[in-house]
Parts: sequence; structure tokens; C-alpha cells
Amino acid sequence: MSDRSLKDKIVESIPNISEGRNREIVESIVDEVRNTEGCILMNYSSDKDHNRSVISYIGSPKAVEEASFRLMKKALKLIDLRKHKGEHPRMGAVDVMPIVPIKNISMEECIEISKRIGEKVARELAVPVYLYEKSAKTPERSRLEVIRRGEFENLGEKLKDEKWHPDFGKNVKHESAGALILGARNPLIAYNVLLNTSDVEIAKQISKDIRESVGGMKSVKAIGIYLADRNLAQVSMNLTDYRETSLFDVMERIKLECKKYGVEIYSTELIGMIPMEAFIRSAASYLKIENFNYDNQVIENFLI
Repeated sequence: MSDRSLKDKIVESIPNISEGRNREIVESIVDEVRNTEGCILMNYSSDKDHNRSVISYIGSPKAVEEASFRLMKKALKLIDLRKHKGEHPRMGAVDVMPIVPIKNISMEECIEISKRIGEKVARELAVPVYLYEKSAKTPERSRLEVIRRGEFENLGEKLKDEKWHPDFGKNVKHESAGALILGARNPLIAYNVLLNTSDVEIAKQISKDIRESVGGMKSVKAIGIYLADRNLAQVSMNLTDYRETSLFDVMERIKLECKKYGVEIYSTELIGMIPMEAFIRSAASYLKIENFNYDNQVIENFLI
């Protein structure tokens, strides 16, 4: 490994696009990443019930900026939210675009990357842009679910409210693409738990009981969804800090909640990429290791 590679800055982008049923459209959008020099496409997956796809790629700041803009431009041509239906909340054709520091790059630099992308999207594509998470200009706008409230259908009225003017662009929604929510954040785990029932009200109640915003588990966001394609209810989650709440911890809590309703966990799924550390911390929780230190007790950390 060269000295240069050790110092290279690496950033990740994980755009969520509002298309999960038309494979041709998804592939065409993903091709914009494949064809960007300096970018590595790591993973992408689609969900028909959510009607949503998650795309993960890494590269130099310059390459990720280019790929993200190209992806956004292509999505505008191919996705029309006026015709979109799906179980997952959404406000934009490219609904949310997180920018995550991976190696040799600070959160502050990622914030600046997000601002450059946002300014260009608003200026050249006429899509209003909201900055969220670490890029947010006010505490209220740091939370994705708060910005997205009302979704695409109510965005036009929302933009008339001075409180919800976008960070970039005009106070008018793009007629087919809505708005983009964009910002720098720490790694997040998208983790879904499927229940052996079709009763979505059970999934909604479990989601309410475990989410942090109503006194549940730290760093857990959750919603209950019905998956028509599988006739199952799902607890769909974002774990915003796996160091505070591990995958194992949240699964154990859901097991307990399931007992209240006489149901069980059918299966679980990961959406997109996950840090290796998250699995190791889950193993440490399961094994009840006292005073576990990930940085100093994992051999591979000294080899990578």
C-alpha cells in the first residue's frame, strides 16, 4: 500500500431513490455511479413494497460529488412522484442523500460537500434542497422525519411557509421530483424486522414503543409497514448510532414486545452497507463481555 493511498480521503454517499419496482429505471440510475471515474459502487437494493432503492458508493470527494449530481439528474428524467405509490414515506425522486465520512476526512468537510451538491442541484436542476443531520442550519431541520412530514403531496403548501423555505432553491416544489433532503451524517444502519403476522397495527405499536422519540431505545427510529408482496408486517428501523444501541439489543427488545401480541420474528434484513464494528458490538452484547473495547481488543483493527 502506497503512502498516498493511506492519505487518500474517502467519502460515502447513500442516496435513497423513489423507485423499487422498475428494474430498468433503477439500473439506468445506478449506471451513473458505475460510469463515474473514481467511484466504487458498493451495493444497491430495491424493495417493491417500499417502492424504493438504496444505493451505496464511495470515492474521493470530487468523484462522489460528480456521481451524486449525475445520479440526481438521471433520476429527475426517469422518476415521476405524481405516479409513485409505496409504503415508505418520501418527499423526492431522490428522497434523501446522506454524505458519510469514511477515511481521512472530517465531518466538517462532508458538510461542505453536501452544501456544494445541494447548491448545484438547486441551481441547475431547479429542485429545492433541504439540509439535514450535521449539515442542518437549525436543530429542527436535523431530523429527516420532521423535514419529510407531509411528503410529496403536501410539499407545495409546506414551501409557502417561511419556516420551511428550502436551504437552496426557490420556494416551489419540482413538479415531478419534489425536493431533495441532503446532509452529512455518521454511519447509519437500516435494519428491518419482519413479523410472522400480517397485522400492521402490531408492527406500528412495536415501532412506537421502541423508538427514541417517545422514550424508547436510544438512537432508534422505527415505523410499522405492511408488505403486501409478502403478506407480512414489518418494523422498519434506522439505527442512528449502533454504539449506543446494537443490532442485538434492538432485536432482543422486539422479541419482548412480540410476546405481548403473541407473534414472533419471522426474519430480519439489512438495507445497504453496515460497518463491521456493528456486528462485533452485537456479538459482544450477546456474549455479555465486560468492558469490551472495540478499538483495542479486535486484532483486525491493527491490520487494516
